[in-house]
Amino acid sequence: MGSIFGKEPAERTIEERINFGFVVIDKPRGPTSHQVSAWVKEILGISKAGHVGTLDPNVTGVLPVGLEKATRLADFLHEQGKEYVSLMLLHKPVDRTRVEDVMKEFTGQIFQFPPLRSAVARNLRKREIYSLKLMEMKDRHVLFRANVESGVYIRTLCRDMGDAMLVGANMVELRRTRSGPLDESNLSTLQKLKDAFTLYKEGDDKLLSSLLLDPEQVTRDYPKVTIKESAIDAIAHGASVFRKGIIEDYGEGKTVRIMSPKGELLAMGERDGENIKPAVVLIDRGVYPKGWKSPSQPI
Repeated sequence: MGSIFGKEPAERTIEERINFGFVVIDKPRGPTSHQVSAWVKEILGISKAGHVGTLDPNVTGVLPVGLEKATRLADFLHEQGKEYVSLMLLHKPVDRTRVEDVMKEFTGQIFQFPPLRSAVARNLRKREIYSLKLMEMKDRHVLFRANVESGVYIRTLCRDMGDAMLVGANMVELRRTRSGPLDESNLSTLQKLKDAFTLYKEGDDKLLSSLLLDPEQVTRDYPKVTIKESAIDAIAHGASVFRKGIIEDYGEGKTVRIMSPKGELLAMGERDGENIKPAVVLIDRGVYPKGWKSPSQPI
């Protein structure tokens, strides 16, 4: 017989998923990412909504938005890799082979200064370009796909590649096609989300359920550490998990998902030797019983 405490992710109600989940909005051209998050909050009637990875007003595509408690995960998810499709305009004609050669030169580690209008300090930064693929080229217009480390500025990349070709270039259009494990297959428009919420209020939750993503799915690229039920309430109070409280430890990496035996995401944590120190806690206190007793309690 299974434990009566906690809940498997598949058993969560719509209300619990809204309080703990994500939606992935197909950001339109025009509004800021903050405005899109504000609209999501208004549509769902919740108190908090926060986007993962800011897109400039003129950029479209994949914008994950955390709901309520899931907003706590934004800093971790922001670190995950991104994929973009960009249209670059060369200032003078260039042979296709030369364009492909320069893209190969820019694959790997690069150095970038953030754009003048960026929200971060303009310090020289080292970033990784995982792949660049030329998709189509017509006259001076170059359509390419970029798979990059978080923090790479595609506008700056276009400018730098144009300089390397000795002709100059600028970014004309940009669309984000993936953020971490979330891609265009997860997308919802704001109108679709509004329609889904209206149907839910009328008693049909199928569409809204299909648009809500659980935090376990959104964080699935991180290593997983499963802990004993007796250690969970201590996590809820911010305590570290010691080696004896760990059931299974999958994968390598400093940042890990701390999971219950039922597959619930309890917290994101950092390895501290053999122990795991929680950094962001999602599980509420009192959901699981205390795994210890004070000296005044009977054993």
